Amino acid sequence: MRSHERVAHMPHETIRFEDFELDPGSFELRRSGHIVKLERIPLQLLFLLAENRDRLVTREEILLAIWGKDVFVDADNSINTAVRKARQALKDDPENPRFLRTIPGKGYRFTATVTPSTAPSREVVDLPSGPSSQKHPWKWPGLAALVLVALVSTGLIFRSPLNKPRKTIPTKAMLVVLPFLNLSDDPHQDYFADGMTEEMITQLGSLDPQHLGVIARTSSMQYKGAKKGAAQVAHELGVDYLLEGSVRRSDRRIRVTAQLIQASDQTHLWAADFDRDLSDVLKLQSDLALAISSKIQLTLSPPALTRLKEAPSLNTAAYEAYLQGLHDWDLRTKPAVLRAIAEFQQAIAIDPNYAPAHAALARAYSLASIVGAMNAMESMPRARESALRAIGLDPSLAAGHTTLGFVLAHFDFDWPAAEREYQHALDLNPNDAYAHMFYSNSYLSPLGHQVEAIDEMQKAITIDPFSAPVQSFLGRTYIWARQYDQAVAQFRKCNEMFPGFAVNHERLAQLLAFLGKFEDAITEDTKARMLVGEDDSALRTEVALRHAWTTSGSKGYWKQLLNLAQATVNLPEGYNSPFRTAILYAQLGEKSRALDALEKAYQERSLAMTELAIEPSFDLLRADPRFQTLLRRVGLEKTIGKY
Repeated sequence: MRSHERVAHMPHETIRFEDFELDPGSFELRRSGHIVKLERIPLQLLFLLAENRDRLVTREEILLAIWGKDVFVDADNSINTAVRKARQALKDDPENPRFLRTIPGKGYRFTATVTPSTAPSREVVDLPSGPSSQKHPWKWPGLAALVLVALVSTGLIFRSPLNKPRKTIPTKAMLVVLPFLNLSDDPHQDYFADGMTEEMITQLGSLDPQHLGVIARTSSMQYKGAKKGAAQVAHELGVDYLLEGSVRRSDRRIRVTAQLIQASDQTHLWAADFDRDLSDVLKLQSDLALAISSKIQLTLSPPALTRLKEAPSLNTAAYEAYLQGLHDWDLRTKPAVLRAIAEFQQAIAIDPNYAPAHAALARAYSLASIVGAMNAMESMPRARESALRAIGLDPSLAAGHTTLGFVLAHFDFDWPAAEREYQHALDLNPNDAYAHMFYSNSYLSPLGHQVEAIDEMQKAITIDPFSAPVQSFLGRTYIWARQYDQAVAQFRKCNEMFPGFAVNHERLAQLLAFLGKFEDAITEDTKARMLVGEDDSALRTEVALRHAWTTSGSKGYWKQLLNLAQATVNLPEGYNSPFRTAILYAQLGEKSRALDALEKAYQERSLAMTELAIEPSFDLLRADPRFQTLLRRVGLEKTIGKY
C-alpha cells in the first residue's frame, strides 16, 4: 500500500445505502428492516469494504484483515467466494455493479452512496512515513506498509465485530455427510449404506438449521468411491465439517462406525462405534446426530431434542423396502420410478404408520408424469393423498409439506395454499435443496417473483452444488426472468459440469433457437439426442433441421420440429406434449392452434401449465381473450402485467 492511502476505523453507527443497512452493533446486514442471511466471512468483507469506501481495498489487505497472516487458505478462491456471496446478498450484478466494483488484478471498491444524514463519522488515520511524516506524508512507502500490517495484526485498525472471538459472531457452519462405506460381505447391501447416508443427511439437516447447513445427498454421493482427502472435499464443497462412516450388517445386527472431521486442520473431533439391532436403526441415527450436535456446539430446540431422544423402534422389513425405494427413486428413469412406487407401497403395507414412506411415495407420485410413468390426472391425486397421510402421521416431516405444495400449485392452482406449504417446509428444514428449487419454480417464478426465485435457486445450489437438475433449473429460472444471457451462461456451465445430462443440452437448444441462434441450437439438440441413445437417427435429424433452416429460415426450422414432435420417441423435454406443441405453433404465428394446444394441456393438467404466464414464446398470445381466460383458470392473471 502507498503511504498516502488512508484506513478508517470501523464505525460505531450503522452504514445505510439505498435500502440496505450494515449494523456493526449486531453484526447484521438488513434490507428494509429485515435481516439478510449472510455467512460470517462475506459479511466481514462487506464491513471492511464499506468502511474503507473512499479507496481501493487490495486483495492482500482483505486476506490479512479477514483471515490473518497465520491462516493458510486458498486466497483467490476464498476471496472470490466471499465477494460472490456478498454480491448475491446485495442483488448486485457483477457486470453492472451498484455496490461492489472489481478493480481487475488489484482488489475492490465499495461504490454505493451512503446516506449522508445517517453516515457514521469516520476517524481517519494518516499512515506515518518517518519522523517528518506531517510535512512529507508520501515518503518511505515501505515503512507505511509495515505500519499498516502492524496496526492490523495488533487490532488497532478494523477493531470491530470483525475481530471479535469467533464464538460471538453469528455464523452458519456447513457439513457434508460423505457416502457411508458398505463393509458387509454382500455388495448388494450398497443400497443400505446409501440409505444410511441419506437418512443422516435428513437427520442432521433438521437439527439446528439456523446454524448448521448440510450438503444435499446428490452432491455428497459424488464422492462415493472417490479417492479424495478431507481437505480437498472440504475445499470443493466449502464445508467446515465432514462426517465419514461405514456400515456393517450381519443378519439382524448393524454396526456403524463414524468420525467427525474439522475441515480447517483435518482434526478428528470425534469417533464412535454403534452396534444395534436393526430395528433400532432410528435410535442409532438419533444418537449419532446428538453426538455430532454436541461436538459442534449446536443449540437444539426442545422439539428436536424430544424427537431424537424418543426415536421409535422400526419394522425391519418396512425399513428395507423403504431404502430400496429410495435407491430406485434416485435413478429417475421410468422403470426405476415404478419400482420405487411399488417398494414404498410395500413398506407402507408392512407398517402403515411409517410416515417417511408415505412422504417418499407422495414425492414419487408427484413427479411420475415427468418420466412418463403416469399421467398427471392419475398421479397427482395419489400424491396429495400420500402427502396428507405423511403430514397426519408426522407434521414435522418437511418432505410431506413440500410435495403437498407441489400438488397445490401444479394440479389445484391454489397459490396461497401452495405458498403456505412451501414456507412451512422450509421453516422445518431449510437444508432441503429440492424444497428451495420447487418453491422457486412452482410458486415464485409462475407468479412473477423472479428476483426471489433466482435467490431460492442460489440457495439450492449452495446446499446441492453438484446436482445437475438444480444447476440446470437455474438456467430455466433466468429464462423466466427474461435474463437470457445469464440463462445461456448457466446452461453452458451445467454442460461443463455434467456433459452427459441430456435435458440440459435440450434446454439450451430451445433457448438458442428462441434467440434466433439456430446453428448453435441444432448442435445442442443433436448432443441431447445422442445422449438419449438416438445415435444414427440423431444425425439424420440434424441434417433435416439444418436443411429446413437453410432453405426456409426460422419457419422452416420450427415446422421441422413440429414434424419431429409426432415421433413416438422424443427427448425428455421435447415438443411432443400439448404445452410444448403450443410453443411451436406460437413460434410459427399460428395463434389459434397454439391456444387449442394450451386448452388441451389444461384439460390434461399438464404440470407445465404453471409456466403459462412466464413462457416467453407466448408473448404474442397474451392479448388474446382465450389466453386471458386460461390465465384466470390457472390463477395467474395478475402475473401477466409483470412482463
